[in-house]
Amino acid sequence: MKKFLALFLVSILMLTACSSGSDEKDESKGKKDSNEVTIWAWDPNFNIKALEIAKEAYQKENTDVKINIIENAQDDIIQKLNTSLSSGTTKGLPNIVLIEDYRAQSFLQAYPDSFHEITGSFKTEDFAPYKMLPTSIDGKNYGLPFDTGVTGLYVRTDYLEEAGYTVDDFKDADWDKYIEIGKKVKEATGKDMLTLDPNDLGQIRMMIQSSGSWYLQEDGVTPNLADNEALKKAFEVYKELNNAEIVKPVSDWSQFLAAFNSGDVASVPTGNWITPSIKAEASQSGNWAVVPFPKLPGIEGSVNASNLGGSSWYVLDVDGKDDAVDFLSKTFGSNADLYQELVKEIGAIGSYIPAAEGEAYKAADEFFGGQTIISDFSTWTEQIPQVNYGLHTYAIEDILVVEMQNYLNGADLDEVLANAQKQAETQVK
Repeated sequence: MKKFLALFLVSILMLTACSSGSDEKDESKGKKDSNEVTIWAWDPNFNIKALEIAKEAYQKENTDVKINIIENAQDDIIQKLNTSLSSGTTKGLPNIVLIEDYRAQSFLQAYPDSFHEITGSFKTEDFAPYKMLPTSIDGKNYGLPFDTGVTGLYVRTDYLEEAGYTVDDFKDADWDKYIEIGKKVKEATGKDMLTLDPNDLGQIRMMIQSSGSWYLQEDGVTPNLADNEALKKAFEVYKELNNAEIVKPVSDWSQFLAAFNSGDVASVPTGNWITPSIKAEASQSGNWAVVPFPKLPGIEGSVNASNLGGSSWYVLDVDGKDDAVDFLSKTFGSNADLYQELVKEIGAIGSYIPAAEGEAYKAADEFFGGQTIISDFSTWTEQIPQVNYGLHTYAIEDILVVEMQNYLNGADLDEVLANAQKQAETQVK
């Protein structure tokens, strides 16, 4: 009996020790996690490189925090977040994740308790105003703005000159003026003015945001198609571009790049992130300039500035969130010198306004004839109209892609947009 009792007590002690060891292991794991920050992003040459530069800057003063940077394809990040958050688990998720601005609200509203509020960790007035709505809920900040998708109109100055124009002819230009110039350029050079991909309505997105409008009403949920004057005008301009026979059709990214690198088009209206691709054709150095994006004609309040793309950083509400916020606050949230490095190393233009005073932002670019394009883009960034991208940008565009083809093939525009409205009200709820 004594032997049995002794064995029993030993067993209890062993179990207690194991249990204690397990607790200590979990606790130490928690402590370890608190000194590690894991970040998910896509694009090794842009976002990942930006993180590596930010990591180096941060760890000069914060050597006790380990920064883990993990590259995933954007679609994989979206899938992993949705799978984990919808099941209520955060295991395996990062501390910080990069989310495209067009998709941010769908995550913030679908999983309201999964993201950590970062209000007060950065000065909102230091960032482009248009970035605030997509990254916030009820006035509370959840995303720290990163790059801007500010648009410009890249133009071939040599082609313009052949047609009797200069960049000054694009001052305060609208799309009617653009088409007028495009016809003359086509006549003089035989070159189309731009590319359009029938399955990608980025052109429409840029046009309507330049007028402070979007596919959804200000609540970010209710479809805004049938009575959207800016959208109607954008459709009309899109058709006029095609009817003017100044469009080179493309069907994928490689064809898009080839069109301007080979000299087949005279302009590229798009986001500033295309700059490295434009400059990839060194033989064209000195023959390009960037002018403000055309505004929509006849739409009150339309401006010569818009946006295409862009993303922001979000902190998951998991262990290590304080270190994650600290990392963002001291890097992308306040470090103007970091943004100079981002411009020099990868051509990334942040939405951090104070960075525009740095030397890298003011530098002339000889490829663009000595133009200070980064400074110009920064100025235009502050002029981008603020809109609520809401929850359904891409779902609605899937509808509009089909309806656009119906319109181009002769359908009445009011009926086209009314049909799109009905479909959107049924499909996106």
